[in-house]
Amino acid sequence: MASTDETGPAAQQPTLPGAPSPAGPPVDPTARPGARMPGWLPRAMVLALALVAVFQLGSWAFHQLTGLLLNILIAFFLALAVEPAVSWMAARGVRRGLGTFLVFLGILVASAGFVTLLGSMLAGQIVKIVEDFPEYLDSVINWVNAHFHTELRRVDIQEGLLRSDWLRNYVQNSATGVLDVSAQVLGGLFQLLTVGLFSFYFAADGPRLRRTVCSMLPPARQAEVLRAWEIAVIKTGGYLYSRGLMALVSGSAHYVLLEFLEVPYAPVLAVWVGLVSQFIPTIGTYLAGALPMLIAFTVAPWYALWVLIFVVIYQQFENYVLQPKLTSRTVDIHPAVAFGSVVAGTALLGAVGALIAIPAVATLQAFLGAYVRRYDVTDDPRVLGHRGPGGERGAFTRVRRLWARRPGVPRPRDGDTGVS
Repeated sequence: MASTDETGPAAQQPTLPGAPSPAGPPVDPTARPGARMPGWLPRAMVLALALVAVFQLGSWAFHQLTGLLLNILIAFFLALAVEPAVSWMAARGVRRGLGTFLVFLGILVASAGFVTLLGSMLAGQIVKIVEDFPEYLDSVINWVNAHFHTELRRVDIQEGLLRSDWLRNYVQNSATGVLDVSAQVLGGLFQLLTVGLFSFYFAADGPRLRRTVCSMLPPARQAEVLRAWEIAVIKTGGYLYSRGLMALVSGSAHYVLLEFLEVPYAPVLAVWVGLVSQFIPTIGTYLAGALPMLIAFTVAPWYALWVLIFVVIYQQFENYVLQPKLTSRTVDIHPAVAFGSVVAGTALLGAVGALIAIPAVATLQAFLGAYVRRYDVTDDPRVLGHRGPGGERGAFTRVRRLWARRPGVPRPRDGDTGVS
């Protein structure tokens, strides 16, 4: 039987002379025999992978060392703050290391004494509150029964409180959170030790550190670095001076109030309010006012309300009157810039950023001010804030003329001002 495959015989037929050859697969015109991958491509791929790996490693190391870097930053600004005192002692023949040790010893003794006195006072007041709590509770119950015609008894309230699930859950959560609090306290002490150690080295070896930095720079750059360092010392000292002055004013004002209300431990509470409200950003005011309110409550419950009202009013006075003027004078930056720097520092670094934002911005502004060329401002009236020497008079004249154009209103004659 003959084959039914039509392509078989056709494929076996030879190609006739002059006939076009059958179409084959497409051929790449750029392909050359023995073509290989470019030699630079593997090296570029390896370099790209290496850069990605280095970036990832650097990012991981930065996140792991963020706490240490923040501690070093705080230590550096603390060293700048004590630099004037250490330099003053060194200029009078005291070795720099010994002078730094004496300065830090004085700070440590003052802080320890203040914390000890404050802790003993707080412990005594807590004991007094616990002892007098039944009397306070009876007075509150009697007031409620007299005004709302109820029949509450202290025994019923105490039994209900002891049997409540809220108290049981609170005790359980407090017992389980003791380890967390202990770990946080130990971590805080370690950070405090780290900051103190680095700040001591920065202050004691300040000249050696400056020489090390300047040895890696040409002479022209060395002068700029030394100038920036000096500006940082001046601005940081000015910032601490302004904060200390505001703490003194705040403590004095609160001392007058507490002494007037006959609240015990008024001097210590005034020092507490002044220091905490000025050197703990954001929450320092509320943390500082809580303790005087607690102590005033032991004298009379209504005294705590008076202390709260005074704290709120004084805080507004400090925010809008005292702090902008004093900060702009000592740190030499605009109040709006100071406020914006604190907000930006808080957003970037939290409480640490809020604490060091103003001296950092003041240092940067003063350093850049030495290299920004300034020109005399023209006496254009628009610069002075008005359109012309007779701006108000001109506006009044235009309004009067528009009024005179109304129907039925006689127009003023030439030379007539329209004012009788």
